[in-house]
Amino acid sequence: MTTDTPATNLLHKEYWDLTYISGPLIFLKNGERFPTGAILDIKLQNGEIRQGQVLEATTTHAVVQVLQGTQTIDVERTSVSLKNDGARVACSKDVIGRTFNGTGTPLDGLPPVVAEKELDITGQAINPVSRNKPKDFIETGVSAIDGFNTLVRGKTIPIFSGTGLPANEVANLIVQQARTKGESEQFVVVFGAMGITDREAAYFMRSFEEGGQGSRVVAFMNKANDPAIERLFTPRCALTVAEYLAFEHDYQVLVILTDMTNYCEALRQISSAREEIPGRRGYPGYMYTDLSTIYERAGRIHGKPGSVTQIPILTMPDDDITHPIPDLTGYITEGQIVLGRGLHRQGVFPPVDVLPCLSRLMNNGIGEGLTREDHGSWKNQLYSCYAQGSDIRKLMAIVGEDALTDMDRKYLRFGQAFEKEMIGQGFSRRTIEETLDLGWKLLGLIPSSELTRVSKAQIAKYYKAAEEPAATA
Repeated sequence: MTTDTPATNLLHKEYWDLTYISGPLIFLKNGERFPTGAILDIKLQNGEIRQGQVLEATTTHAVVQVLQGTQTIDVERTSVSLKNDGARVACSKDVIGRTFNGTGTPLDGLPPVVAEKELDITGQAINPVSRNKPKDFIETGVSAIDGFNTLVRGKTIPIFSGTGLPANEVANLIVQQARTKGESEQFVVVFGAMGITDREAAYFMRSFEEGGQGSRVVAFMNKANDPAIERLFTPRCALTVAEYLAFEHDYQVLVILTDMTNYCEALRQISSAREEIPGRRGYPGYMYTDLSTIYERAGRIHGKPGSVTQIPILTMPDDDITHPIPDLTGYITEGQIVLGRGLHRQGVFPPVDVLPCLSRLMNNGIGEGLTREDHGSWKNQLYSCYAQGSDIRKLMAIVGEDALTDMDRKYLRFGQAFEKEMIGQGFSRRTIEETLDLGWKLLGLIPSSELTRVSKAQIAKYYKAAEEPAATA
């Protein structure tokens, strides 16, 4: 004869003390029975079983978010039981090339993954002593990123977009083109989409397959008509799989998360249902901490060749970079890539506005042996010339073109060529060498005496003055 342990009894015991429902949440009595973060089975009167996660547990009550929504749940005829002590996702090398929903359920018609490990989606913080310095170059094939906001393994650099700007196309371009410089290294992209439409989901999946990258992409798709609660799980499931592939199987993993604004809206919705005191613009006061638990899961570990690099994408409401979502994101991450509406209106793609962009760890991934020895000073010189050209363009709008000097016109011509040729590369792919060579070609529009941020040796090696345009009668 065998007896069940208390844990076994808890797993099989049903409770009927649901008290009330608020939006996507249900409230239970006697919350001390379940640990915070536990996954519950919620059995409806018609036999349907849904899953929920315990958000808060005290001696008097438990707050549970229902992943499939609370529609048709009857307070008096619904029971709950413990399924697992935490939200987990199945991890295996077999996830590569597969598509899942926001909680890890397959969407591609194939059987569930046979898990090598089932890992808690909250992950574990990397010990600061064990963290390796982010370094080494990831080539995206996009000149505005590779040349001026270089992606370095183990860092997080978000893309700030706006309503109507082609953030999805930029994300797809990076998925299609990103690669590491080491040919023998295993490289994989983990793609997490939150709150996207059916059309956007179809666009991404079709692009992955047509671009031949479907076999190296792990996709987690949460659509707009899926429960908002699921959006809180999507980035964590994606990052848990990314960490497993990087630190257990030595992959170089690039994680792309879109759209973090939809994630924060779901966070605000849950906070409102819990009747919490709102912070800035109605978002919960703990949003900074919550976002940090996502963004800080990029990195490298001493002794392990794998790495996790993040590119979160967010839409700035009303193009306001001081809005809480981009504002907090900028504090946590190592810079930002900003898409410019003015460039988009001119038909420039990708419309990366390089002047407000920032990559704090760029210098760790560029230079001799990584990209090229002239990369750092090359970037500074091009920034300087483009900023001066932009200032002259504003001045011309006030005083007119006739008031400009010959040198002003050279900088103005440089700025126009920089936007058209360097930034506006379209959907083509450029290696870092092609990007650097193009930059020197554009610098040929400026007299070498004006190039004060590159060395004389670099000017002698790379600089070639451009031919002056023929005068028109």
